[in-house]
Amino acid sequence: MSRVLVPCHVKGTVALQVGDVWTSQGRPGVLVIDVTFPCVTPFEGITFKNYYTALLGRLRQENSHTPAKWVTCLWDYCLMPDPHSEEGAQEYVSLFKQQILCDMARISELHLILQQPSPLWLSFTVEELQIYQQGPKSPSMIFPKWLSHPVPCEQPALLHEGLPDPSRVSSEVQQMWALTEMIWASHTSARIGHFDVDGCYDLNLLSYT
Repeated sequence: MSRVLVPCHVKGTVALQVGDVWTSQGRPGVLVIDVTFPCVTPFEGITFKNYYTALLGRLRQENSHTPAKWVTCLWDYCLMPDPHSEEGAQEYVSLFKQQILCDMARISELHLILQQPSPLWLSFTVEELQIYQQGPKSPSMIFPKWLSHPVPCEQPALLHEGLPDPSRVSSEVQQMWALTEMIWASHTSARIGHFDVDGCYDLNLLSYT
């Protein structure tokens, strides 16, 4: 599923004083960014790069059905665990509709309220703000017939092609073995002496001691 950027206009930051939320050097600790849309549109999420903003205090939406009514759809989203340290100061952030507390189907305007109570940073804001919606489903791919039903691979030649039948060879070997056993069984078991020839001794074969 693809994502499609929603056309919008991001206005410049406006300083806002809420109670005594000002830094010790007189800088405002709260900024507001307005985002307007040329037409009412649903969206799936928001991405941006943080720049030393400690807290996304509120994300408010104006619904097209009741333009005069603002609805808070996100409360106190932490961007920097410690406002006085660098951790999270320049991270990319993604907010999804599952994290939003209200319906985002028909939005005409957004307010982002940014907070930074620490006096250590000269300025703070959010950059590269993008709002996107779910793109159309990818059409199902239609593959050609030859790719959907590939031809079976040619079977390689059998390795034993041209050799005699193994069962026939086994039968003949067994017959030869039986014949060999019969020949051995028909042989005499009497031992022939070294100097015994037809039951007599050959004097020429005898050795004298």
